[in-house]
Amino acid sequence: MTNIVPVKSKTNISLVANLANTIWTEHYTPIIGLGQVNYMLDKFQSEKAIQEQLEKGVAYYLMQFQDAFVGYFSFSIREDVLFLSKLYVLKSARGNGIARAALSFIELKAKKLQLAKITLTVNKYNSNSIAAYVKMGFINADSIVQDIGNGYVMDDYVLEKNL
Repeated sequence: MTNIVPVKSKTNISLVANLANTIWTEHYTPIIGLGQVNYMLDKFQSEKAIQEQLEKGVAYYLMQFQDAFVGYFSFSIREDVLFLSKLYVLKSARGNGIARAALSFIELKAKKLQLAKITLTVNKYNSNSIAAYVKMGFINADSIVQDIGNGYVMDDYVLEKNL
């Protein structure tokens, strides 16, 4: 069973940053290269960046499976939509229903907040993640390219799921 733990303490923020470093380096280096991975980790997933996001109302949660923290997710509310900005599971823990359990938790949160849908962005070349989201009921709604600075862009699909 997956246990979902809200990120509130410095210790949990550090756990998220460490998980991000492991997951992103392993998963995204072949897709976007190590330079962009390191830039994005520093800009979006460092302890300082996570703390700043929490202060702005972004919710972060750790996912625990068999007594180990194996992933994390975060979301924010944008008008009548829950924006799922991160959902990451260690490669060694994938295939155990952890992401599905997290998504069920997220859907429940969105419904309690009376939000119409969940949206997210996913790299266009991240085919395994796209397939997993589609399997969980998301549809491809758009395609966007966002400049994130330092000469890098995020070339993503926008996926959404109506609730």
